[in-house]
Amino acid sequence: MSWFSLSRFGAVLYKEFIQMRRDRMTFAMMIGIPILQLIMFGYIINSDPHHLPTLIEMADESPVARAVLSGMETSDYFKFEGIVTSAEEGDRALRDGTANFVVVIPPNFERDIVRGLSPKLLVSADASDPTAVGTAVGALSGIVDTAVKQTFEGPLAPVAGQPPPFSVVVHKQFNPAGETSLNIVPGLIAVILAMTMVLITAIAIVRETERGTMETLIATPVRPLEVMLGKILPYVVIGYIQTIVFLIAGKLLFGVPFLGSGLAFFIGFNLYIVVNLALGFLISTLVRTQMQAMQASFMTILPTILLSGFMFPYAGMPGWAQVIGAAIPATHFLRIVRKVMLKGAHLADITGDLRAILIIGVAIIVISLLRYRQTLD
Repeated sequence: MSWFSLSRFGAVLYKEFIQMRRDRMTFAMMIGIPILQLIMFGYIINSDPHHLPTLIEMADESPVARAVLSGMETSDYFKFEGIVTSAEEGDRALRDGTANFVVVIPPNFERDIVRGLSPKLLVSADASDPTAVGTAVGALSGIVDTAVKQTFEGPLAPVAGQPPPFSVVVHKQFNPAGETSLNIVPGLIAVILAMTMVLITAIAIVRETERGTMETLIATPVRPLEVMLGKILPYVVIGYIQTIVFLIAGKLLFGVPFLGSGLAFFIGFNLYIVVNLALGFLISTLVRTQMQAMQASFMTILPTILLSGFMFPYAGMPGWAQVIGAAIPATHFLRIVRKVMLKGAHLADITGDLRAILIIGVAIIVISLLRYRQTLD
């Protein structure tokens, strides 16, 4: 008997290809994950976002003021979305995420320049995500100086060629020091919950199917909804423990504040956990083995990390990627966590994000129940 036989080797090789063809889920993931990574890392990752939503509080409509705004918008860093009429309205827009910047043109802006009074142009920035606004803030002074030079004529001719006749004051809100940990640590709550809740639920249910105990459960009068709730609710306790640990560790180790409403956080947190557990249940109806359940769960983790705004600014992604990101529960829970913890938000400030998570959750639950009934058949 030879130590190596091409026929035996060929038989094993042929058998492995047949097995690969039968295990379509694993084969699809082997091809799909690299393609998904290529698209996401190639197109979506952008640490220098442009077209950031910006609001204007304009108390002076002089040529200089209009030149400032025109220069900012031409730079592509700022995208003017509308006008606010008061400081309170601007603060509210920054807090609920409607805008990343609020530009305040003070009264008599041009007149004070002519008189040599050095007026201040105020720019309030949402610095809860320092990566999103950092580059724009750094380039702001140069953008404004370049934009207004062409207006220095007539009464403004004496100030041409001199030091800037006004100053740009940037007020960074919610994270004045620009500490990355204040942005990352709250976001980790969303990512870790998504990873563990989806993975644990999917594997736990598929494990019963592999062991044959699911057939016994199916033979009982238990309804699909009862099975679903009974299987996923115990893992809510795990989510509670993880979140409590994160909140305590974040406060003690990184000084992450909790400025907003505990009720708002509690409602958003519970809703988010249920949605992720339902997603794990859905995955369990699509796969047959624990290995496939693990692979499918990781397929959901990559978009959660890259498309939710956790690692890279949401505003810096292409429009089509933002549409996909809006369908990911973590995108909206990230906003809830950061609004509540860093911006002092209350329940009224997060209703839009709660509504989005609820809609996504209902869709997942309905599909899960339909898939589970098909499995029963």
